[in-house]
Amino acid sequence: MRRALRRARDGVSLDATEAAVLLQARGDALRDLTASAARIRDAGLAAAGRPGTLTYSKKVFIPLTRLCRDRCHYCTFVTVPGRLRRAGHGMYLTPDEVLDIARQGAAMGCKEALFTLGDRPEDRWPEAREWLDAHGYDDTLAYLRAMAIRVLEETGMLPHLNPGVLTWSDFQRLKPVAPSMGMMLETTATRLWSEPGGPHHGSPDKEPAVRLRVLHDAGRSNVPFTSGILIGIGETHEERADALFELRRIQRAYHGVQEVIVQNFRAKPDTAMRGAPDAELQELAACIAVARHILGPDARIQAPPNLVDAQYALMIGAGIDDWGGVSPLTPDHVNPERPWPQLDELAARTAEAGFHLRERLTVYPEFIARGEPWLDPRLLPHVAALVEDGTGLAREDARPTGLPWQEPDPVLSSSGRTDLHRTIDTEGRTTDRRDDFDAVYGDWDALREQAASGAAPERIDGDVSAALRQAADDPTRLTDDQALTLLHADGAPLDALCNIADDLRRSVVGDDVTYIVTRNINFTNVCYTGCRFCAFAQRRTDADAYTLSVEQVAERAAQAWEVGAVEVCMQGGIHPDLPGTAYFDIARAVKTRVPGMHVHAFSPMEVVNGAARTGMSVRDWLTAAKEAGLDSIPGTAAEILDDEVRWVLTKGKLPAATWREVITTAHELGIRSSSTMMYGHVDQPRHWLGHLRTLADIQRTALDKGVAGFTEFVTLPFIHTNAPVYLAGIARPGPTLRDNRAVTAMARLLLHPYIRNIQTSWVKLGTDGAAQMLRSGANDLGGTLMEETISRMAGSRYGSYRSVRDLAAIADVAGRPARPRTTLYGAVPEERQRAATASDGHLPELLPVVD
Repeated sequence: MRRALRRARDGVSLDATEAAVLLQARGDALRDLTASAARIRDAGLAAAGRPGTLTYSKKVFIPLTRLCRDRCHYCTFVTVPGRLRRAGHGMYLTPDEVLDIARQGAAMGCKEALFTLGDRPEDRWPEAREWLDAHGYDDTLAYLRAMAIRVLEETGMLPHLNPGVLTWSDFQRLKPVAPSMGMMLETTATRLWSEPGGPHHGSPDKEPAVRLRVLHDAGRSNVPFTSGILIGIGETHEERADALFELRRIQRAYHGVQEVIVQNFRAKPDTAMRGAPDAELQELAACIAVARHILGPDARIQAPPNLVDAQYALMIGAGIDDWGGVSPLTPDHVNPERPWPQLDELAARTAEAGFHLRERLTVYPEFIARGEPWLDPRLLPHVAALVEDGTGLAREDARPTGLPWQEPDPVLSSSGRTDLHRTIDTEGRTTDRRDDFDAVYGDWDALREQAASGAAPERIDGDVSAALRQAADDPTRLTDDQALTLLHADGAPLDALCNIADDLRRSVVGDDVTYIVTRNINFTNVCYTGCRFCAFAQRRTDADAYTLSVEQVAERAAQAWEVGAVEVCMQGGIHPDLPGTAYFDIARAVKTRVPGMHVHAFSPMEVVNGAARTGMSVRDWLTAAKEAGLDSIPGTAAEILDDEVRWVLTKGKLPAATWREVITTAHELGIRSSSTMMYGHVDQPRHWLGHLRTLADIQRTALDKGVAGFTEFVTLPFIHTNAPVYLAGIARPGPTLRDNRAVTAMARLLLHPYIRNIQTSWVKLGTDGAAQMLRSGANDLGGTLMEETISRMAGSRYGSYRSVRDLAAIADVAGRPARPRTTLYGAVPEERQRAATASDGHLPELLPVVD
């Protein structure tokens, strides 16, 4: 204890053992510990520009539903349908009941509407499912989203959502309607969930691994998030310390935890844990102090004031800087036996401890100052109406009033460097990285630790001769061990592998090298998703940022049609101002201007973004996009379909399972897609194998259902030059020639017989490299592109377009004939071929678009 206290006084980082010891501090040891914790807190408040200030949020508590699929043994908030009926209540609060609470709160100056509810009650209770169906909601989260919008529009209060466990996709749905969200971690002690009799036994949403995943997804989604721990439910001091260290790891990775609540267990009657002892207040103070030491001066640490038996000075002295939400109107429905303190009393007791009490909003000042991407543009007017300039705290005299919650206006307007498609080859990019390089991607040091665990390649000692024989005889029977052996092949075995793949290519699709006359149109590069491999994305204020208007997109499509194009491929960044319906407008504009053009557009990430912003399901959104003119989608945003790799490559892009959901849904709706793999960064051959097996499984399942599915597989070698993850020293400098040959050959073998077409990328490999891949199992060169910005921004040296003659020349180097194709690999109409031949498939001078 003495050693740990000395290290705490000296400001040395504590390890888990020391933290567990200090959690047991009492008496003089506790006073020593809290004094050093308070000094850390005071330094953090001074650095934040509010020395001597403790904060709170003036709120109302809206218990949207008290039904839940979990069975926590200490909870009195959750009830059952029968009790609700006997008390004369519905399964959910009605919209009128929600708004009545919110309006009363707004009239009293409350600015936070805290929505608390049980986890997915419709999964357990038929009565909940029936209520949602009767009122037209797909699930509880859809109703929550709708009520948050009503509160914003009719009262101006800011929703803070506590719906329990959320998926990455759920965060995308809810982020546009709430400036902050929360979920208590509570504990990382798995045994309290897994062992019969434990406080969380029988509660699927209380598994620590599940709750940690939620915290990661919140960070990836740039959601200001509240979390915390619940002490005294049976965890050991070591387990308590572990939970705090997990919160620190997550905060360092994403900088998205806006506050940490340290809450003490209080036994309640009529619960399974009614006889368990309460957590002592000195125990709570010790935990607050240790949390302050672990989390540091920048953390906002909170203790609920109604659970501390008026021992305010003890908690302030231990290092808190926030009292959380306090309501002058509604009770604490989770702890109804413990009323909130009066605000005047709380302010007086805070002043007695030497601090000034100030009201804040539900979203903390640091996140308001950061702005994009932490606050959705649709919420900015609501936040701006209540925030005090300079401090980011609440305007205490402000009374919320309803404001429209709507898409930004105008929908899409031309801005920025709209000639980037022309000047990228002549002037290049302005800088090698975007201005917020050190912030938008998360914590680089934490990422290096995460990447290091999977970075070392495995030694493969398989029988390469046996694997080659199996590949030649029947590649569909290759085992994973054999496939890995071949993915590591080099020298003569690699040559043999490429010959086998090329023979299979010849037997499946013949010798023709296909290509398509197409134009890439990247309608914006403004994006805050935080993909660490992407050098294309820019902040809206960066010198290379741009956005095209819908009219400009249509004009570029018309230009492409004039020179023989049969397709436009349209993708863009996840622009925070882009409405979910803008994608429909883009597709419709192209079809209106050029009815015969095939619209190949919108990656799965864009599909999810569109669905989330409109509140539609992925299926409904894709159906609407198809009606607007969407013909097929690119299978980009796949990168590597292994979340171990994805969460190093990207901060906020969709998980692998969500990518698969979007693709399979599109296929079921008759919207075909390509498939892709980007490799050569922080991945290893085992990840390539898993990715290819996943694609084969998706296509096999589709074909079994009579669905056409994928049109092709596209190899995408990682371009490292300007990629943030490479500039940060984490990724390797792209794949080697050996890697490219092995991936191309194994794609041909492992995707057989499900995906017939294997495409290589002249953009990333150049003429000689692409020709080499055509001799290794590939049969397609992709498109003329006419403009290519994404790879060129990353540092590709091979230009932005290729003419028809250029592509035929690449095929000629490989000793094969070239043939044009459509998106779906059909024959190109004669009229289109004549137009392409006359123009050689590219714009004469890459004509500038007329604004």
